[in-house]
Amino acid sequence: MTKHNHEADVAFIQALAELLNANELTELAVKREYGEDDSLEVRVVKQATIVQAAPMTVAAAPVAAMAPAAAAPAAAAVPEDPAQHPGAVTSPMVGTAYLAPEPGAAAFVAVGSTVAEGQTLLIVEAMKTMNHIPAPRAGTVKRILVADGTPVEYGAPLMIIE
Repeated sequence: MTKHNHEADVAFIQALAELLNANELTELAVKREYGEDDSLEVRVVKQATIVQAAPMTVAAAPVAAMAPAAAAPAAAAVPEDPAQHPGAVTSPMVGTAYLAPEPGAAAFVAVGSTVAEGQTLLIVEAMKTMNHIPAPRAGTVKRILVADGTPVEYGAPLMIIE
């Protein structure tokens, strides 16, 4: 952060966020030089909402006639919100998720992998720092909710471990 007025920097960052939205951008990075050894680097990233459609199943209606009083509308299937799942591992920060330690390497875990508490599941890069995300508990990886190299927000579900 800079040695200059904090409120001016906050207003500058807010203006960048508005510029990002107004121009339908997904990322914006700026370095503001104030003088020798005094600068401000800002990276504003808009998280894309990933919607995963649940597979639909259609059941045939019974052939026997039903009495009108017994007919009731079928309840619509509501897709599960992964963030509300008790086994959800969420991102502790805003950044970019990487499933492997380096490009071309094998992923830390895959669906069906058994993990121990504290084992690295993936990396979230934030401000050029690689942050290893550990398993909060032992279990089996049931779902991986992010793709390699995608931006993530604070609190976004990354994986489901049961």
